[in-house]
Amino acid sequence: MRPAITVATLVGMPREFHSPIRPGDGFFDSLLGGNDPALVQEAADAAATALVRGARESEDPAVAERILHLAESEGIETIAEVWSNSPAESLAGCLWRLYLLRSWVYADPVGAAREFEAGRAKAQVAQVVAGVAEPPGPEELKAMVDEVLRGIAGSDFAVVLLRAAAFSRVIAAGRAALDPDAAAKDVRNMLQLSEQLEAAGHAELDHRLT
Repeated sequence: MRPAITVATLVGMPREFHSPIRPGDGFFDSLLGGNDPALVQEAADAAATALVRGARESEDPAVAERILHLAESEGIETIAEVWSNSPAESLAGCLWRLYLLRSWVYADPVGAAREFEAGRAKAQVAQVVAGVAEPPGPEELKAMVDEVLRGIAGSDFAVVLLRAAAFSRVIAAGRAALDPDAAAKDVRNMLQLSEQLEAAGHAELDHRLT
């Protein structure tokens, strides 16, 4: 199950795409339009593999920036269209969750900062792993999620996932602290996201993430 942070989703991709595939430069253009669910999933997995594994092999310093801004250049709805139905412990599922998390922070950086501040004392280890600069204000949180996504091209992907998981855990703790009753569902959603990203990070460490 994907986390219940709502983004409109559509479905449709054919099996094949053509090289070169450059993230942020019509990355999904050749994938959109098909209807066979099996081929949709196959194309989604192939695109995710090309993005994560291919980016790490690239010597182009601009690749990290293109990956960072993929949701803006392609649209979060398009990313949802391609990856939102993928399993959590898959490259495609991880990318969906990472871009969803960044989109949420950018949509409400003040609220995200408030929740992070409230959760720091209750999830101190996670705060350290997340690596948010002091003070953890709106701009610092946006900078952190950007740094995490840039890591897809330049860092160990497991580190990317574990940092995002830690950040989500602090946010979940903050939501619980701020409003234990009314925010119960939102706390569960963010905690589920954290658990999914953490499990995927460990799968990547064990070379099981595809």
